[in-house]
Amino acid sequence: MRFKVLVIDDELILRNSLGVALKTSGYEVLPAGTGEEGLELFRKEKPDLVLLDHWLPGINGDEVLRQIREEDQEIPVIVMTAQGSIELAVNSMKMGAFDFLVKPFDLDQMESLVRKGLDRVRLKKEVEWLRGQYQERFRSGGIIGVSQKMKGVLELAEKVAQSSETTVLIEGETGTGKELLAEYIHFLSPRSSFPFVPINCGAIPKDLFESELFGYEKGAFTGALERGKTGRVEAAEKGTLFLDEVGELPPSAQVKVLRVLEDKEYFRVGGIEKKRADVRIIAATNKNLEEEVRKGNFREDLYFRLNVIGLYIPPLRDRKEDLLPLFKFFIDRFNEQFKKGFVNISKEAEEKILSYPWHGNVRELRNAVERIVLLEKGDTILGRHLSFLSGREEREKEELSFKPFLPPQGIVLDQVEKEYILEALRIKKGNKNQAAKILGITRSALLYRMEKHGIKI
Repeated sequence: MRFKVLVIDDELILRNSLGVALKTSGYEVLPAGTGEEGLELFRKEKPDLVLLDHWLPGINGDEVLRQIREEDQEIPVIVMTAQGSIELAVNSMKMGAFDFLVKPFDLDQMESLVRKGLDRVRLKKEVEWLRGQYQERFRSGGIIGVSQKMKGVLELAEKVAQSSETTVLIEGETGTGKELLAEYIHFLSPRSSFPFVPINCGAIPKDLFESELFGYEKGAFTGALERGKTGRVEAAEKGTLFLDEVGELPPSAQVKVLRVLEDKEYFRVGGIEKKRADVRIIAATNKNLEEEVRKGNFREDLYFRLNVIGLYIPPLRDRKEDLLPLFKFFIDRFNEQFKKGFVNISKEAEEKILSYPWHGNVRELRNAVERIVLLEKGDTILGRHLSFLSGREEREKEELSFKPFLPPQGIVLDQVEKEYILEALRIKKGNKNQAAKILGITRSALLYRMEKHGIKI
């Protein structure tokens, strides 16, 4: 990114010196000797930063600054003024100047201020680009749903989004797109200009959850960063906090989340200053929370506080109308990524796509398309391109067909648990995420049990 710097100064020698120094630093320089000429270049060239002399023939620097600010509130304008004119410089700052330089100044001082101003420009452009990418994700079909079931989910999500406060609980199997739906609600809400901050409740050790959620003050505990740490609630200020896998919250953490929901206040770990939590909370789970409440694993009051509006994303096997549109969507995405040209799906391939159970839901389908587009050639997805799914289905059937056997003499439960973990890791060739999935636990729970039983891989 090559920045444009507009230099408006009537002193030819200074203007040329600034031009040489700025060009040496890699900037494109737009020189102007009068305020009128400077404004003309400003409107024509759209510079990224302006160096503006206060004393100019014709219209002076104050008037130039005023007109620039009428057209652009963000561009950094550095005012240059003569010795003894500090009061004028301060007045320029009040009018919206980014900073000022007192003549005579050295070029290092000038370059330092220019870098500082352009760093702000660079950050603003990056934020705008990221926001544009984020918005385009949904405008271009980031959520695909042609089935009546998914249309119903999206319609309700769009209604819920109109409120900036209402708490939402999204339920559904792993891989159905719960986080994507949460982002969609955030994107359509009045909070869309502020952050969407996710936190995976199942991936954080229970003794670290409070500091991760609320942050901590300097020296709050042994090993704490000297400068302290910003928590996820604070990072999501005015935006949306997404609590993924909320069913994995330990009881102590459930109390703290409930307090944020009810009081909208919290303390940093080790802090004494009460902070306001101006966030909307969206939670998601692949567990049946009503069942977890009955078992005593999840607080009933927290469940009702989270489930003000409930959204359930059905699995792919219950909305087969979405399979081919999703498959084609991911073909287009990976065509672009891998520079491929797949445009058709054969009849045989369509039948395989529609008959396969897709236990991993959208995530599994996406991974399958990525594999095919990356490894295969041509313009048509063929039935043989999906042959790897058959082997996967057979393995899943074997894993699901297991029947427990309890000998008359009894068992040592810890030893059985250890053997199951070892077998799951063997089946999945050491992949802890996949092993946790077939054991029906989270990855963090698996890591805890592996440490408990002394299992190392």
